[in-house]
Parts: sequence; C-alpha cells; structure tokens
Amino acid sequence: MFGWTLDEEGSFAVLDAYREAGGNFIDTADVYGGRGEGPGASERIIGRWIASRGNRDELVIATKVGMGRELHGLSAETLAAGAEASLQRLGIDRIDLYYAHADDRGTPLEETLGAFATLIAEGKIAYAGASNYDAERLELALEIGEQAGMASYVALQPEYNLMDRSSYEGPLMDVCARHGLACLPYFALARGFLTGKYRPDGPEVGSPRAAGVREKYFNERGFAVLDELDAIASAHGVSVAAVSLAWLAAQPTVLAPIASATSPQQLADIVQSVSLQLSEDELRRLSDASA
Repeated sequence: MFGWTLDEEGSFAVLDAYREAGGNFIDTADVYGGRGEGPGASERIIGRWIASRGNRDELVIATKVGMGRELHGLSAETLAAGAEASLQRLGIDRIDLYYAHADDRGTPLEETLGAFATLIAEGKIAYAGASNYDAERLELALEIGEQAGMASYVALQPEYNLMDRSSYEGPLMDVCARHGLACLPYFALARGFLTGKYRPDGPEVGSPRAAGVREKYFNERGFAVLDELDAIASAHGVSVAAVSLAWLAAQPTVLAPIASATSPQQLADIVQSVSLQLSEDELRRLSDASA
C-alpha cells in the first residue's frame, strides 16, 4: 500500500505502530507503489523510514524482482540490476530475503539460481525465495539448488487464504513440507474480504475496489465463511481479520501470513492474530465452511 493508496506520512505511522507492536519483518517489491514516485515508491518510503528511525539492524527486509516493465524475468542480468536498484531505494547494504517474484520459464533455472548464489556470495542478499511457482517448477528449482554454485530457495510466497486454497493445498504444499520451505502467503485476507468489511448490504459494497471482491467471493461459500468468522471473532472478542489470519497461521508449512494495513487501527486488528489461539473445533469449522 505504501506509495499507492497510502502516502509517506501514513506509511510512517503504520510502520511505527508495527515496530511498537513488536513487528520486524517487512515485505515489499520493486514494483510496489505506482503513484507519485512511480514503481519502487514502496521501497523508497521504507528506506526513508529506516534512515529516519535508525533501526536497520532490528529489521528483516524482503523484496522481489522480476515483474517490472524494465526489469522483467529472472535472467542473471536482471537479478543483478534489480538487487542494486532495490538496495539503493531501500538505503541498505543487504536484502535479507530476495524473491523471484514470478517464475520465468524463458530463463533456465540454472541461470536464475546461479545469479542468486552470486548475490549471496557478494553479500548483497542473505537468502533467496520463490513466489508464484507451481509445484513442478518449484520441485525442479529445489533439486537444481542442491548443486554446486547454485542458491537454494528457502521460502515460498503463494496466494493462499481461507477463500483461495486449491492452488496451494495439495502438491505445492507437499513440496514445501518435503523440503522444509517456509510458506509466507500473500493476499492473506483475500483482498479485504476476510476482514469482514465487504458485506452485501455494507457501505463498501459499491466502491470500485469492491467489484472484484463481489465477483469472486459474494456467493454461498463466501457468506458461510463470514458467518463462522463473525461467530468466532465474537467469542474471542477480536477482529474478523485476526481470526482469518490465525486460521492461516495454523496451517501446515505456513510461517507467517502477509497482510497490509493502511492505518494503525487496521494494524491493531491484524496484530491480534499473533496471540490468538483457535481451538481444533474452530479451525475445523472454518476449514469446512471454506472447503
């Protein structure tokens, strides 16, 4: 959201609240932003916040490469140029986790993983991760990563949430479990649907942004999930978003869900999920409703 729907002042407020709550892992990408400063705005805002707070050593910074107009794909040249540009925008000397933002079937995996290995050897990144890979390609990448001179992916960032389960659960989850990869899902709140703010009779239903949510999630299954979320959130005295994230965090292989906030209040709703422990019955009810 930083540099897109949220300006720098608002972004700083969210980041400050996040640190005060104990958060230290920030996920961004070279293409995030788009307004004002254009693509890369998110990295620039985060970089200026780090510089102003002097807290680099307290943070884990993840960013991505491969989906930009100018730096597209996962060639060695693109990875090298992308890392340099992200380091400059972030104002840091090492990216802690550097993702291949999407699979690039036009570039040999050996070239991509060799380039990641070079960046690790140069100290420009600490680890490499994959995003938007299918099970077959991820398995192959992990096999190649075991070879000399290659980097091995340590994390996967897929789309995964209560409403979008089929693309991850199954072969892709099995690959992560078999190789010990950490799963850090994006769209953890299903574009806001799993916060409960989009309802058939709610104030947000007519907004332009709600069109995609209505089309994808306004159905019997979606409303059944909201009913269970409402009941469980009420029983625990927490937000619907917190329950949604707690279900996701409890799933096999998931290390931590990725969620966005545009205000300290939204962040507070999200942070409730960290200490929320759902019962086996509550997890089952949510899984059954979203099956």
